[in-house]
Amino acid sequence: MGNEKILEIKDLHTAFRFQDEYFDAVDGVSFSLHKNELLAIVGESGCGKSTIANSIVGLHDKNFTRVSGEIIYNGKNIANYSEEQFNEIRGKEIGFIFQDPLAALNPLHKIGKQIEESLIYHTDLDKEQRHERMLQLLDQVGIVNPKRTANQFPHQLSGGMRQRVVIAIALSCKPNIIIADEPTTALDVTIQAQILDLLTELQNEINAGIILITHDLGVVAQMANRVAVMYAGEFVEVAQAKELFSNPLHPYTRSLLQSIPQSDLVEEELHVIQGMVPSLKNLPRKGCRFAARVPWISESEHEENPVLHEVSKDHFVRCTCWENFHFENEGGC
Repeated sequence: MGNEKILEIKDLHTAFRFQDEYFDAVDGVSFSLHKNELLAIVGESGCGKSTIANSIVGLHDKNFTRVSGEIIYNGKNIANYSEEQFNEIRGKEIGFIFQDPLAALNPLHKIGKQIEESLIYHTDLDKEQRHERMLQLLDQVGIVNPKRTANQFPHQLSGGMRQRVVIAIALSCKPNIIIADEPTTALDVTIQAQILDLLTELQNEINAGIILITHDLGVVAQMANRVAVMYAGEFVEVAQAKELFSNPLHPYTRSLLQSIPQSDLVEEELHVIQGMVPSLKNLPRKGCRFAARVPWISESEHEENPVLHEVSKDHFVRCTCWENFHFENEGGC
């Protein structure tokens, strides 16, 4: 992993409008990404992971969304770039792998044309060179017959092949940053593994920094260098992947890990996290946002305004509640 910082997010707030009020879906998030690093952002659906991704590349509708804070890329704050400015860097310098490849691809255009589109917009390659590069990309992402696939439409391909095409488009201009938003959600397990291996290979080749957005902790354990655990719009724990899995501290992180089925613990009951993530409108903006889901932990254990504390080198945890946390069936510490 390189030490060169290629992206820095400072105090990012992304708010969505409901009637005349704005509510933060991402609430004061800060992090950085380094060259050749894979940073995983994990958390359950609705916690704000994809909202961060869309904020970085300006995919929100500005009529209903307000973005503040800083997104520093190449020494510039791109947080409130215009659509034209984002078009200059989207695809060329920041590649985006979408969650649903069928929705991301144009059903009316052949695959080859869709890959070449980015090359037309962002490179000086002539027609022949673009065609060569397109076939090379299809080959690179593991498509067996690139020439045939280039002439097919998205509906003629399997889910795994469509996802490979989306990856080929994201990598076509050798970007500095790749954002992969749940890239394997709709795929079966064997194809998932192939896609993830492919991502790692390609990352090593172009030295890109990857932000992987997922709720799959198995994937994170296998691939990530660093992990940020997100809950209700905030990062609650950030650490190196090995450290996070060997020494999880925040009650939410520990609860997530406890709720993963393990083959050697067949008899044990899976942990179920109580309650639900509150809606944006009802989200408590003061105090520990996870407190309602661990009601057996007394109020005095939580901070009034929880912040991230560095509890050991590069290991950050929000709120002091982790110090005395125990699962309900374990009794007190």
